[in-house]
Amino acid sequence: MIAPSRRVVLSAAALSATALLTGAGPAVAAPRARMSLPAPTGPYDVGTVGVRLVDRGRRDPWGTRAYRELMVGVRYPARSVRGYESAPQMTPAAAQAYDRMNGLVEPGRVDWAATRSHAYTHAPVARPARPAGFPVVLYSPGAGDPRTLGTTLCDELASRGYVVVMLDHTYDAQVVEFPRRRLERTVLPREFTRAKDAGPEHVVALLKKVVDVRVADTRFVLDQLCQLPGPLGRLLDLGAVGMFGQSAGGFTAAQTMHDDRRIRAALNMDGVMGYTERDDDPANPSPVGTDGVDRPLLLMGMDGDDHHTVASWGAVWEHSTGWRRDLTLTGTAHASFTDLQSQVPQIARQLGLPDDFVAKSVGRVDPVRSVAAQKAYVCAFFDRWLRGRDDAGLLERPSARWPEVRFVE
Repeated sequence: MIAPSRRVVLSAAALSATALLTGAGPAVAAPRARMSLPAPTGPYDVGTVGVRLVDRGRRDPWGTRAYRELMVGVRYPARSVRGYESAPQMTPAAAQAYDRMNGLVEPGRVDWAATRSHAYTHAPVARPARPAGFPVVLYSPGAGDPRTLGTTLCDELASRGYVVVMLDHTYDAQVVEFPRRRLERTVLPREFTRAKDAGPEHVVALLKKVVDVRVADTRFVLDQLCQLPGPLGRLLDLGAVGMFGQSAGGFTAAQTMHDDRRIRAALNMDGVMGYTERDDDPANPSPVGTDGVDRPLLLMGMDGDDHHTVASWGAVWEHSTGWRRDLTLTGTAHASFTDLQSQVPQIARQLGLPDDFVAKSVGRVDPVRSVAAQKAYVCAFFDRWLRGRDDAGLLERPSARWPEVRFVE
């Protein structure tokens, strides 16, 4: 989510026309903070391409268009990146929108457009090491967030031999930029205000609609994988597809696996899996909560979030028959499972913001350790279930190498 809150389907920043400021001080004509992202550690360079997808069989549920239109960003192992330009984390339009409603600091304090990823636009695709092709992982962001807040983990997976498809959910994300610089902006603040005014049952219906639309988006993207541009569509192992996401994106991953057997493994990073605004509320469960899943599910929660404390997690845990693990990354906050884990401390250092600013946003965990631990467990999970690789017990028991990671029984 945009704001570093614990709300999972609709964040505070996504639901207000003007984000709440954090006491960072008055706007001044001073240099803006500029940030970098952790580099991927796998053996491949990373290429990227943006793809417009049009579902002409589905009317857009949020707008007036007769069809549903999406943008996805594809990260993939590259043969070479020499001579190609590194892609920005956010396009200028997305960065401008995020700056206005980032929920962290006042607009103009951070140069969000300056951050570069470690992926290179239109770099040539590498040859798959496996005859079946590259395994595929889909990524869904938190409600209101751009897909690019998951850049670090998506680049990491691509560097380790995955093709990663990052979804922007149109009219859910703050702004989605289509070809020719056409922008489509979020309708969630308006929709949530209307639902609140109409009564609690309308809020529940809206939360359900948000997830239903996201799942339908994801299933359409699954239909289109073989149509990805260039050689990409011919180099995919469509029998080895997984999905992960943060916040509402984690809910989307689990619910999509429940609904669609093409998803073989799902990872939920701190996302409530019920139609509620409270972590401890068991009311209004989702189908994945009432039915569970029969394929591998990994839950990764911030400090205090596990299947004993988050009611919807408990329901999924109780009803699932497949392999499952519940991990807590100690010292973290909700937004720790996004690029903000590494970016917020950089912002604080450059703008002279207090330690509490960092703690409220991304917890008190060492950001380098947090990002490294996330990379280790996310990659181990998909390596095990999409590639059949041995993780030397990393997913079976606590590791002395990663004391930050607590196994919840």
